[in-house]
Amino acid sequence: MSQSLLRAACGLFVGLSLASCASGPASKSVEPSMFSNELRSEHRGSDDLLTAGLGLAGLRSMAPPAFADATAPTVDELRRRAMWGSWRGIADLAPGGGYGELFGSLQSVPGREYSAFARLPGAKQPHRVLAQVPDNFDTAKRCVLVAPASGSRGIYGAVSVAAAWGLPKGCAVVYTDKGAGSDYYDLDAQMGVRANGTVGALGDVDDLAFVPDAPVNAAGVAFKHAHSKDNPEADWGRHVKQAAEFALLALEQAYPQAAPFTFDNTRIIAVGISNGGGAVLRAAELEGDWLDAVVAGEPSVYSSAPGARALYDYTTEAALLMPCAQLHMSNLPQPPMTAALQAGAAVRCATLAAEGVISGATLAAQAKSAYDLMLSKGWTDASLRAGALSTGFDLWRAIAATYASAYGRYGVGEHPCGFNFAAQNPDFSPRAATAVERAAWISDGSGIPPGASVGLLDSKVALPDLGYAGLKCLRGLWDGQGEDAKRVQAGIQATHAGLPRKGLPVMVVHGADDGLIPPAFSSAPYAAAAKAAGREVSYWKVQNVQHFDGFLGLPDYGSRYLPLLPYVYEALDRVQARLDKGTALPADAVIATTPRAGKPLTAENLAMPK
Repeated sequence: MSQSLLRAACGLFVGLSLASCASGPASKSVEPSMFSNELRSEHRGSDDLLTAGLGLAGLRSMAPPAFADATAPTVDELRRRAMWGSWRGIADLAPGGGYGELFGSLQSVPGREYSAFARLPGAKQPHRVLAQVPDNFDTAKRCVLVAPASGSRGIYGAVSVAAAWGLPKGCAVVYTDKGAGSDYYDLDAQMGVRANGTVGALGDVDDLAFVPDAPVNAAGVAFKHAHSKDNPEADWGRHVKQAAEFALLALEQAYPQAAPFTFDNTRIIAVGISNGGGAVLRAAELEGDWLDAVVAGEPSVYSSAPGARALYDYTTEAALLMPCAQLHMSNLPQPPMTAALQAGAAVRCATLAAEGVISGATLAAQAKSAYDLMLSKGWTDASLRAGALSTGFDLWRAIAATYASAYGRYGVGEHPCGFNFAAQNPDFSPRAATAVERAAWISDGSGIPPGASVGLLDSKVALPDLGYAGLKCLRGLWDGQGEDAKRVQAGIQATHAGLPRKGLPVMVVHGADDGLIPPAFSSAPYAAAAKAAGREVSYWKVQNVQHFDGFLGLPDYGSRYLPLLPYVYEALDRVQARLDKGTALPADAVIATTPRAGKPLTAENLAMPK
């Protein structure tokens, strides 16, 4: 192909590798064959990299951006709606919350996007990677932020965490869904999500992001985190590094005259929150000097340090005990602890008492017993109180069911506790998904059902305590002795985090009131062990901060709690100063904040360390 034809084809960027589209040499540290199904797009004018042209007003809209044809949305419509959901799922954008005024940026950033499927050696399924290269990228001061999605979110899941800080500063940003994401697969229709986000039928297209290994007669919905058979969490650090490698290739295509882009001449900072925070800490332990700094917010990290607990351990414990324990507590944040949920919690107390897990002849005594038991396991009043959100939204069960399947590398229909996933009728019975529902999965799905019209099906549901048998089964996979338990336990052990590489600057930031990933089980023991081993780790524990900034728009939560994101951005500023000027990382701190109590957020509320 002539150079002129090659440049024209690369402008469309369909079916060509990044290496073939770059006129300069590919980075010697990257193997282009790791990537496939590459796409490129430009985002300028009424569109941009940071908010897809929505701006603050569009992101604040209670209704998602509409599709002109709900059964066949365009690529641009899907991207815009995915941006809307990703921003609102992570950041507090409500008036008075301070975003875009006191911290963060929503300025329009024009540039280009490069996306692909990436596959680790030996993996059954790919993970998505997507690089954003702003027009203001400074080739003389090369900077890339690597941002794994939080939770199981799709490819834009970390846009508010990384892009809001990096893009306005001229840094490129690259994301990975770290082997999860919202590439759901319709088993009834044999249809999945294509590389560009639209829906395609198996056999008609060759670019589906996820095709499960499933029986011919399987029904319902499969998704990558639960059904890839890869145990993606064990490879989160490698996903992060592979995303960084993809960014170098994307930069070589964007700026061929400045090639090569390598780890030696390009600054790489990894940043993530929640499970994304755990992913960047796993990347920190990898050998080599490819990574320059790490910022981890509220990380889900399982270390070998004293006091550390696995996510699956405390999640299944909370799923069983927390509803009852919270009945002992007053002044829980509202919503979602409704009267119906409180009634269900009372049933749970009775079940636990009958099983001998807790004691007490009255509901009050049973709730007190469950509360005391959780405190003895390391939970705090603050984490139990903020955990009301996860109880109310049945988040504990959803996480446990998905992670059990992932850790055990189970396929469709193989869940050891009988959980499955499908669209549901009003009576919760399974049904086939519609074309409208399928079309929105990539933009609306969180990566873990229920949500986006896909429900969680529990085959063990029984009165009087509907979910107890399924939860007891899930807990048994943690502390049981059977073959399924051993299989899941082996998967959990594969997620153990090691120490960060010597000389690597690491900042860890965590809310003291986190009710989903309590710092006592995760970040605190990790940071203590790393510092004891002489690693360069700075640890901020922030009072009056829980796990979900996205729920601070609820008046009671906004009144009680402060956002985590400003501390993540500040930590990025501190590691940047460390790299630019040799400034020492800040000392460890317990940051004493002041809730805003319904008033607009101020710098005094945040009490940012000097």
